[in-house]
Amino acid sequence: MVEDELALFDKTINEFWNKFKSTVSDTSCQMAGLRDTYKDSMKAFAEKLSVKLKEEERMVEMFLEYQNQIYKQNKLIEEKKDNLMKMIAEVKGKKQELEVLTANIQDLKEEYTRKKESDKLQFIFTNIDPKNPESPFMFSLRLNEARDYEVSDCSPHLECLAEFQENVRKTNNFSAFLANVRKAFIALV
Repeated sequence: MVEDELALFDKTINEFWNKFKSTVSDTSCQMAGLRDTYKDSMKAFAEKLSVKLKEEERMVEMFLEYQNQIYKQNKLIEEKKDNLMKMIAEVKGKKQELEVLTANIQDLKEEYTRKKESDKLQFIFTNIDPKNPESPFMFSLRLNEARDYEVSDCSPHLECLAEFQENVRKTNNFSAFLANVRKAFIALV
């Protein structure tokens, strides 16, 4: 019985050993397979990670490049803004100069008009009307651009004034012209 038990025990140990060997062998095969799979997946992960890192490096480079371009554009904008402000200041200065020149031109025009009006001689006759001796009878006389006598502003108006004007232009006898105008004023009364 001890031999049977020993044989049974030996048989059980051999079965256990064979089972153990096959299990360990299967497990080590599985472990080797898992190890190889792990290595392959780690290699694929490392490759993907490497690609991602390269993409991130490119993105950082692009970001820095864009940031540099933005800096340059901002600098250009500031320069153009400064130039624009200078031009606006120049335009304002020119506008003020123009206003001053316009005012000067207007003053010169007014002065010219005053001088042009001052170039007239105004003749005022009194003692024409016996009822009102202080009543004025007047006309203005000037030399035009052609250096001819020109009568204007006659009060009261004389119809024969144009004829007198032509006579003085032809004869250049100014005292006769004055005498004729005075006689015409007397005749009008």
